[in-house]
Amino acid sequence: MGLSDILSGVPLLTCVTIVNAASMSWFGYDQGVFSGVLISSDFKYWFPETNQSNISGITSSCFALGAFFGAIFAFFYGDKLGRKKTIWIAVAFNFVGALLQITSWHFPQLIVGRIINGFGMGVSSSTCPVYQAECSKPRVRGKLVVVQSLCNTAAYCLSNWMNYALYFSGGPLQWRFPLGFQLIFPCLIVIALLFVPDSPRWLMLKDRHDEALTVIARLAGRNVDTQNPEVMAEFLSIQATIEEERRETVSTADMLRCRDKTQNLRRIILSCGTQFMQQFSGVNALGYYLPTMLQQVLGYDQQKSRLLTGVNGTIYLFSAFCCLLIIDRFGRRKMMMYGASTMGSCYFIIAMTLLGAKLNPSIQYRLGEVTTAFFFLYYFFYGTSFAKVAWVFNSEVNSLGWRTRGAAVATATNWMGGFIVTQFTKTGVDNLGWGFFLLFAGFCFAYFPVVYCFYPETSRRTLEDMDQIFIQYPSIFVFGKRDLTQRARPQLFIDAEQARIAEAQNTKVGAMVVGDKEISHTVADHSERV
Repeated sequence: MGLSDILSGVPLLTCVTIVNAASMSWFGYDQGVFSGVLISSDFKYWFPETNQSNISGITSSCFALGAFFGAIFAFFYGDKLGRKKTIWIAVAFNFVGALLQITSWHFPQLIVGRIINGFGMGVSSSTCPVYQAECSKPRVRGKLVVVQSLCNTAAYCLSNWMNYALYFSGGPLQWRFPLGFQLIFPCLIVIALLFVPDSPRWLMLKDRHDEALTVIARLAGRNVDTQNPEVMAEFLSIQATIEEERRETVSTADMLRCRDKTQNLRRIILSCGTQFMQQFSGVNALGYYLPTMLQQVLGYDQQKSRLLTGVNGTIYLFSAFCCLLIIDRFGRRKMMMYGASTMGSCYFIIAMTLLGAKLNPSIQYRLGEVTTAFFFLYYFFYGTSFAKVAWVFNSEVNSLGWRTRGAAVATATNWMGGFIVTQFTKTGVDNLGWGFFLLFAGFCFAYFPVVYCFYPETSRRTLEDMDQIFIQYPSIFVFGKRDLTQRARPQLFIDAEQARIAEAQNTKVGAMVVGDKEISHTVADHSERV
């Protein structure tokens, strides 16, 4: 018995959550820390190239470019390696990249370090939400994926306050220490990884049925046997879905022509859409450049800019806690539509106040305070909507056979969007001024009808229910169809699960697992608990 076979029940799920939460914390820390690094006087002394807006842009955005290629790596190798091995690889790349940045004395080494660090982050951000979702029950799945994102936000907040605290320290400590502090995250990940198994759904995808059944039983609770009727019902439901997907498998060319019954291309486009909407809501424009914009656009000094960025990070953290409480209460659709309308309103007001300040210099300072307040409000609305929901939806909506690849493509979309936005933010602010924020207001307002028309509700559904959404309702439009928009699990999907379990009992694998046991009386109970 190895370390990964010791834990079961809540301790095991906690350990899985720690792996994913620490990985996403590292992601959030890296997002926030570099905004302070870029304006450090010692950093500018060693890397004077970053005083040019284009070079400053590529220094920030090359991290996202590396992450894009990391997500592509996860697309091709994630299902071959499994969730656990893929995370190991991500940690190794992150560690090497971080070390190169900490010890940088020359600009090319800094860039290489950020690209390698980004590559590892792209691999982990593609894999961790999927791993968490595949190990969690539907009733807590959304909350646990949000816990990861909450830790991401907490680390982002920590990096902002660290940047402010180190403002009062001169020399290399001001930027090398924040870059070095991130090495605490791989220590947590490595320790937790030793105690977790691979995802039961991935094990079943590889026909490792005995191992999968054992992991399902361990996740169900302490001392739960593999012959427990509820464990067998979950196993059979997953197995039936895998068999159905294999029967309906078509070539990649046919999948791209939407000729597969489970509509994998449509599901991938929906996942990519959430990540596109997240990035083109402009969050990374503020994440990497908020201190710079507070100085350049509003005229604040460096100390005040760092302080306000720290306050903003704290508000963002508070919003993440709020999201944790409401993610499964309101569902994914309503939260995305709420986010689209509120974020768009914030950007519109920001654009108007900046225009007003330009036309009326006498009230520039007062309008600058209004602008700052709406920056803060934007982060609150973003933190309770697209910051978290995009990752949850992305980890849920794809079929089992395409879950890792779909999540990887969506995450690649996120990172490429982040690269584009980060690369051109400083240039956009320099040239468009208030119009740059009006552009993002237009983007955000446009997301409301997109979500309303095309995005089905995934809350309170099992991961196996996702196939039924697209099999039973092949039209791309979801509005007006109660089964696709209500938060409660539809009876149609409950009936389909019971039929899957009954069918799976008659297969070779089902007969081997169930034997002579009668589990039909537990199926309804299992469905209710979902």
